[in-house]
Amino acid sequence: MEALTWNSKIKKILIYVILAIMVVVMMIPFVWMVLTAVKTNQEAISVDPFYVFPHNGWHWENFTKVWENYNFLRLYGNTLLMILLRIICAVLTATMAGYAFGRLEFPGKKILFALVLIQMMIPAQIFIIPQYIMVSKLGWMNSALGLLFPGMVTAFGTYLLKTSYQSLPKELEEAAKIDGCNVFQTFLYVMMPLTRSGMISLGIFTALFAFKDLMWPMIVCTNSETTTLSAGLAKMQGQYGSDYPSMMAAAVLAVVPMVVIYIIFQKQFVEGIATSGGKL
Repeated sequence: MEALTWNSKIKKILIYVILAIMVVVMMIPFVWMVLTAVKTNQEAISVDPFYVFPHNGWHWENFTKVWENYNFLRLYGNTLLMILLRIICAVLTATMAGYAFGRLEFPGKKILFALVLIQMMIPAQIFIIPQYIMVSKLGWMNSALGLLFPGMVTAFGTYLLKTSYQSLPKELEEAAKIDGCNVFQTFLYVMMPLTRSGMISLGIFTALFAFKDLMWPMIVCTNSETTTLSAGLAKMQGQYGSDYPSMMAAAVLAVVPMVVIYIIFQKQFVEGIATSGGKL
């Protein structure tokens, strides 16, 4: 019995050691980014492996310089607005489409859902040119609507919500029908509230995908006043040389909103990821 207890303790210690090592490995890039942000450019490009910490003082002015030169308040506003609009549109359209595919019967249902699955299999870059032409014709270049356009409808969200609705018992709809509810009332008051975890998962994935989106903002927003954080950071890269401390300072400032959002909605993040079975 004592041997069994000792073995379980050793296993628990090994698990904690492995998890601690994984945490350290995952934190190294973030710590390196912060340390580079407070160095001089000469220190940042040094190949000396022991040049981890700044040797000539901590240069916090890199953050001030980046904040003043790149109008981060505008970049924050554009990015958060795009994320919010994409979450609203994605959840709204995917919820309705998912309910239709998961619970209703209508002509062409299988063919239409097959098209949704095919869209998930095709690389998103294939749609860049037609989307650009449509946005240009609509006059949405350099605007919030232009940034929103690819995220108005989501095939992934439709599939995710369809599986959520299919997991609900059929007796709920039958009871709602007996009580006199029509299809829309059944969807709005009975079925949709029960897929809250699926909608949270979709909101999380949509926010992450929108925050990391680089190609589309660089194409549709050529004006620095309407671009997002990811595109703004990409434009800091020089052709013949780069100010790496300023770039890392800008990167630190760029991740602040997502870190704050995660801290505030940590419980919903964990619940949504665990329920959907997805991974970041």
